[in-house]
Amino acid sequence: MLDVVRSWFSVPRDNPELLRAQYAAFSKQVPLLYTILVINTWGLATTHIGLAPDWLAILLPTALTLVCIIRCISWWRSRSYVPSSGEAYQALTRTNRLTAILGVMFVAWSLSLYSYGNAYTQSHIAFFMGITVVSCIFCLMHLRAAALSLMVLVNVPFVLFFSATGNPTFIATSINVALVSVAMLIILNISYRDFTHLIASRKALLQKQGELEQKQVETQALSDENFRLANLDALTDLPNRRSFFFNLEQSFAKARETDTPLVLGILDLDGFKPVNDAYGHGVGDLVLVEVAQRLRDVCGSDITPYRLAGDEFALMVGTHLTEDVILEKADRICALLRMPYPVTNGTAQISASIGFSALSPQCRTAHDLFEQADYALYDAKRGSGRGKAHFFSAAHQSAILQNIAIEHALINGNLEDELYLEFQPIVEAGNGLPMGFEALARWRSPTLGQISPGLFIPVAERAGLISKLTRLLLTKALHQAGAWPAPLRLSFNLSVHDLSIADGLLPLISIITASGFDPRRLDLEITETAMMRDFAQVTQAIDTLKSLGVGISLDDFGTGYSSLTQVHRLPLDKIKIDRSFVVDIDKNPASHKIVKSLVALCRDMDLSCVVEGVETEEELKVLRELGCDLIQGFYFARPLSVDSIAGFLAGPERIRA
Repeated sequence: MLDVVRSWFSVPRDNPELLRAQYAAFSKQVPLLYTILVINTWGLATTHIGLAPDWLAILLPTALTLVCIIRCISWWRSRSYVPSSGEAYQALTRTNRLTAILGVMFVAWSLSLYSYGNAYTQSHIAFFMGITVVSCIFCLMHLRAAALSLMVLVNVPFVLFFSATGNPTFIATSINVALVSVAMLIILNISYRDFTHLIASRKALLQKQGELEQKQVETQALSDENFRLANLDALTDLPNRRSFFFNLEQSFAKARETDTPLVLGILDLDGFKPVNDAYGHGVGDLVLVEVAQRLRDVCGSDITPYRLAGDEFALMVGTHLTEDVILEKADRICALLRMPYPVTNGTAQISASIGFSALSPQCRTAHDLFEQADYALYDAKRGSGRGKAHFFSAAHQSAILQNIAIEHALINGNLEDELYLEFQPIVEAGNGLPMGFEALARWRSPTLGQISPGLFIPVAERAGLISKLTRLLLTKALHQAGAWPAPLRLSFNLSVHDLSIADGLLPLISIITASGFDPRRLDLEITETAMMRDFAQVTQAIDTLKSLGVGISLDDFGTGYSSLTQVHRLPLDKIKIDRSFVVDIDKNPASHKIVKSLVALCRDMDLSCVVEGVETEEELKVLRELGCDLIQGFYFARPLSVDSIAGFLAGPERIRA
């Protein structure tokens, strides 16, 4: 057994043909290996400059880079040299040892950065280690001993270190890396076995025919095929994420050098997860295959599509296309992807949103260009631009700077004093009597002034601060609602992160229990986004909250992609109909039909129905005729300060029968 293990981690000495073939194949992949290593190293180092000590963020990566460059030059100079079997053995043995040394050095360096920075930089470290080792192992495919050494020396510390953090995301990442390592071990062994068999077969052929040139051709063909497969998505046959980022770096460098345009697009499918949930992953895979084919049909030779992951794709745009032509092409892509997809017992319907970014002076790296396209996509998906293409603009750049300022103020502010609540009445439709109030988050920053929740809540979610805000605001809301007369209810909004993370629920339960407020008078509102993110986890969280006596409301129903099947499976008490369906309901037949259907749905499911955003007497009259239960909106009252609630409850203006 020990001899078998030793053979796996050492260069075979008794097979001259195999040694020369390994040398020939490996020498061609060395530049790619060190290019990936240097690029990824500086991608990680730059995010820690200013956070970690200079010796750690600059000097060490510089030293490692010099080693990589020296080795790359050494191999590059010998790329045309045909060595003897002894020379090949010595060169590959040195490479095997150096791989182990460099692997230990890069692991030690990257993990030493973990204690600096925030959750984003820590995640970057995990990403750096995971993607770099996979790339390097593929480059070392023909030198199994070096590839196995690298896998053990990098992936084992990775799994142990990030599993020990106690962070669920990092633990899950560690498990993923461990499983990928097993798969790569199998693939590596199969590839190496096939490679050695090929060399043995070729040796016999050369012995018969004496054609030494054939050896070089076959080795090169095998190397090219391995490289092609490593850059191809197995499901869709599109170039994969690895290929995309490699080509992006190359295109970015060329565009900078030649001062030519470069446009990048990020495409995300809207409504794909419900297809997976409703029909199963097998059908979802078939839909992705069809999406890939439609992209090929539309993109042609002008745009190269890639599959990045899941339902996310990238588009590398030809340099000769103008922005108008690109948007026209993107509209055709979106239109084609909106067409139905034949599935079992029917058709599936999805759409696509695209974010584009053009190379500008603000893009210092290829990553900046990618982030800009991703932000344009994010902006499209959260607004009315869903299902369309958007270019990154100056307004987006300003929004990013604004978000950075908001995040900084959230991190450094005294949120206990700066955050406060206003309360909007929820009234009975028939008589206008208040049955409760919805707590609305407000923030007055001493540095930025009054900030809309529509701005600081998304920033807090992306920065991982939302759970802190939720707990602080829930504590305030329960304390203030404790002074209200029974049976007035309190409605409070939960973030997607509060329910989709198991550890986020226990603090909320503790706050509710310790408040002294009757949980039977509390309604917690969730959004369709939270439900779609992790339906099983959200269902479990809702069941736990329901056991306390808390009511559960589904907020903004009808604006997302949830299916009626999923809504039926949730133990809901109320559904809140979004304001977008109420505007001009007295004049718009379509809005009238939608609200009528939603009210009937609530009645059939024995749920209360809350209609948001009522602002006119005409809207209220129609909603009463439709049989709506509860109303919320400016027609009755704008959000009230905590000190104004008593006056509102006592005042005659609260009743609009």
